Amino acid sequence: MLTHSQSILRKGLKSLLLLMFLSAIVFTPALAQRRGGGGGGGPRGGGSIGGFQPAGTAPAVGRGFIPARGPAPSRAFKGPAPISPSRPDYPGHPSAPHVHWNNQWVGHDFRNDSRLHLDHPWEHGRFPGGIGSRFVFRLQGGGPGRFWFSGNYFSVAPFEVGSCADWLWDSDDIVLYDDPNDVGWYLAYNVRLGTYVHVMYVGPA
Repeated sequence: MLTHSQSILRKGLKSLLLLMFLSAIVFTPALAQRRGGGGGGGPRGGGSIGGFQPAGTAPAVGRGFIPARGPAPSRAFKGPAPISPSRPDYPGHPSAPHVHWNNQWVGHDFRNDSRLHLDHPWEHGRFPGGIGSRFVFRLQGGGPGRFWFSGNYFSVAPFEVGSCADWLWDSDDIVLYDDPNDVGWYLAYNVRLGTYVHVMYVGPA
């Protein structure tokens, strides 16, 4: 026979277990949506959007983070002369254009770059798939000159080929964003590395 104190303890443990069970039901779907996932491409959760960064430390880059939105239009103009690759903005960051976990697009500060001018924008049409953070696509082969996923082909802007030298063209996940500065181009963001390049849609398979 249980004593009075044992009975109270038993009821307390039952309440605690019930509370833990309910918490697991509420928080597990939210965590699953943050993580995103692999696959052949298409609409999925927002991936790892946001993240804890101690004050005074360098912003985090890559590691599954997906920007909530693309860059804002730039007001500054770039001259016609090509600009050499910049130094990393923080130690340990890539020298290629990249996105911080606070949605800051590093390296997308100019518009009207003569290297991105197209006489016939959207010559091959517009990409028929999804654009933005809800749509994550798995690369399926090729290289900077011509790569593909989900039956659609793209090519990287020639002067940015060096910025994607460490991409895995048969397995990395990417997200496409509209380029608000340069008509006819998309920004392909690599979820693993946090880097991005200008890409042109060159048509379906």
